[in-house]
Amino acid sequence: MAKKINKTNAMRILDSLHIAYDEIAYSIEDGHIDGHSVYKKVGMEPDGFFKTLVTRGKDNAICVFVIPVLKELDLKKAAKAAGEKNVAMIAVKELLSITGYIRGGCSPIGMKKKFTTFFDQSIAHLDKIFVSGGKQGLLIGTTPVDILQATEGNVADLTV
Repeated sequence: MAKKINKTNAMRILDSLHIAYDEIAYSIEDGHIDGHSVYKKVGMEPDGFFKTLVTRGKDNAICVFVIPVLKELDLKKAAKAAGEKNVAMIAVKELLSITGYIRGGCSPIGMKKKFTTFFDQSIAHLDKIFVSGGKQGLLIGTTPVDILQATEGNVADLTV
């Protein structure tokens, strides 16, 4: 019998919106929680596996960018998408207080506040994308249309 996964805030939001999703649990005991390690642990193709990055723009405006795990965020493209002159990554120590999530468990769904969220345009050709489920050791997967609905997200060219 599979171990029952306690619902995270991200999962509760998807449930409340009647959005179907898959759950994938993985071990964090080895301490490897970066996206590159996680997609290998779960045996999935990296194309459908996305990481959530949190930035700060002018006047401390927070924006969230969700990009393929093996790609790098182009800060100039991100700033343009957000209508900012520039954006910079927030410090890891700020992540919990801003989003309610910790490193390796930051989901674009269910943050403390609704932040403007952008997904890389590569989601357009995917049937399903996987993001952090809201805690270390958990991924959730759903369709691009559904995750855009749940986050009120936008699509843009974001990667180098």
